[in-house]
Amino acid sequence: MDRVILHCDLNSFYASVELLEYPELRALPVAVTGDPEQRHGVILAKNEPAKAAGVKTGEPIFQARQKCPDLTLLPAHHDRYRTFSRRAAAIYDRYTDLVEPFGIDESWLDVTGTLHLFGGDPRALADRIRGEIRGELGITASVGVSFNKIFAKLGSDYKKPDATTVISRENFRALVWPLPVTDLLFVGRAAGRTLSAYGIATIGDLAAFDRGALVSLLGKQGGQLWEYANGLDAAPVDPAARNAPPKSIGNGSTFSQDLVGEEAIRAGVAPLARQVARRLRAHGQKAATLQVTIRDPHFRDICRQKPLPAPTCVSRELFQAAMELIGDTWNPRSPIRALTLTAHSLVEEDQAAEQLDLFQGQEQRHRDKLEKLERTLDAIHSRYGREALHPAAIPPEKEP
Repeated sequence: MDRVILHCDLNSFYASVELLEYPELRALPVAVTGDPEQRHGVILAKNEPAKAAGVKTGEPIFQARQKCPDLTLLPAHHDRYRTFSRRAAAIYDRYTDLVEPFGIDESWLDVTGTLHLFGGDPRALADRIRGEIRGELGITASVGVSFNKIFAKLGSDYKKPDATTVISRENFRALVWPLPVTDLLFVGRAAGRTLSAYGIATIGDLAAFDRGALVSLLGKQGGQLWEYANGLDAAPVDPAARNAPPKSIGNGSTFSQDLVGEEAIRAGVAPLARQVARRLRAHGQKAATLQVTIRDPHFRDICRQKPLPAPTCVSRELFQAAMELIGDTWNPRSPIRALTLTAHSLVEEDQAAEQLDLFQGQEQRHRDKLEKLERTLDAIHSRYGREALHPAAIPPEKEP
C-alpha cells in the first residue's frame, strides 16, 4: 500500500503573522524586513500582492521599492513566528505522531497509519487541517498530498495560497513533469545550470535522462535527483528531526555604520562571539570550526573558516579565532557592512574531551575556568537581563 504523505506550508508565513496586527494592509503589497534604519535592508518575506509585483525574498529593500514603490515595510518579530510555528505543530500532532519540520513554516506529516481514523480521504484530511490553521491561527496554508515526501512538497508549492493539491501515481507525470527542473527539491542554482547545459529544462527532462550520465555529471546527487523525478523517493518522515541538534550555529549583524579599523571591527565581532558561544552552551555543544563571513558595502561576501585548537563554547576563543581570520583576510582600512560568525563541526559537550599532554592540560584548565565564568554569566543574564553584568572592557548587549 502506498504511503500518504502531507506537506503543509504556511503561506507567506512572516508576512501573514505580521498582517494579523494590520488587517487593513492585507490587500496591499507588504514585506517583512530587518530594520532599515540599522541597514538590515533585505526582504525577509512578502505577501501575495508584493510577490505579484516582483518583490523577492533576499533582495535589498531599494531594489524591491524600485519594482513596487508603494511597498509597505514591517519589522520582523521572530519570537512571534516561533510561537505560531509551535501552534501549527500542535495541530499536526492531532493527526499523526510522524511529523518532520522543514524550516519554521513547513512540515511533512505521514498519515498512512492514522488516515482511517479521520475518514480515509487524504484530500479531505488536508482540507480539514487547512481549515483548522485558518480558524485557530488566522493564517493560511497550502498542503500537498502524495505518496512520497518530494512530490508532497511539490504539491504544496503547486497552488497557493490556501489550497490542496494531490499528486498521485496516476497524475504525477501530467502535473510534475512539465514543471521547471529547478522546482524540484534540492536542485540548486549550480545543479540547475549544469542540467540546463545538457538540455534538461523540466522535471520530465530529468526523469527521461540517463541515470548513469546524471551520476557522471553530479555525482551521487545526480542519481538521487533522477529517482526524485521518477517518483522513487522512499525517505521516511522523521519525527526525530524535531529535536535534532543544530548542525551549525551562527549570528550576524548589519551595522548602522561601516566598520573601519581594527578597533571598530573588534567592537563588531565581540557581541557576535558572545551570542554564538551562548547558543552553543544552550544546546550543550562545542564548535571545532569557526567560519567568518564579511560583507562589504557593495554586498560582496568573503567567507573564510578555520579549525579551532580544541572544541569550545567560550566566547573569548571564538572572538580570537574570528579576529585572526579577519586579520588574515581583510584590510582593516576597508569598510565592513556586515559580519556573520558561524560555528561548525559541532560536538556534544561530553564528546569534546581530548587526550592532552601537560601543557595542553594547562590550556584546558584555563578554558574550563572561562567556560564556568561564562555559564555563570548566562545564569545571571537569564534572571536579571543581559545588561546586569558583563566582562570588563566589552560593552553589554542590548535586549532585543
